[in-house]
Amino acid sequence: MIGKVCGAGTVTRGHRPRRWVRRVPRLIALNGPPGCGRSTIARRYAVDHPPALALDVDRVRDLIAGDLGEAGRLARDIAVAAARVHLTSGHDVVVPAAEVGAAHHEVVLNDTKANAIRRFTERGTVRATPAELSAVHDTPQTIIATRAPVAIPSVEGDPDHTYRARESNVRDR
Repeated sequence: MIGKVCGAGTVTRGHRPRRWVRRVPRLIALNGPPGCGRSTIARRYAVDHPPALALDVDRVRDLIAGDLGEAGRLARDIAVAAARVHLTSGHDVVVPAAEVGAAHHEVVLNDTKANAIRRFTERGTVRATPAELSAVHDTPQTIIATRAPVAIPSVEGDPDHTYRARESNVRDR
């Protein structure tokens, strides 16, 4: 006998039954101030864990014309829908949080306010005042204080270090 399924999750080989467990897909929420490496770490995770989806909400937002605030809200809704489809297909997703019955790993990539504002400003992709950038930096700090995610320091110029720290923290949970 090569093997047959006996009930839910039991596979027999010869006369010894073995249990198998399907891995629950992971929803990894990467939060943090602008310029801290969220997109870089998400893409790296997807490359290392195919067919994981690195769902960059900023890229989705950039595809939507019109008011930036409305585009942001729509982009988040689109991202949640895409994450739901990918997760229910059994694959990991790195994206903002969504309730779809997956193991949830919330991670905040963190940097000092001064570094985060400088790093984001150097990108030159979005015009924002220092006050706006300061407020954007404060949002993840509130997440850290209220929801207790895994907080990982973003090491500028060393995404491998940041990625290894993220991998280690998610694996241990």
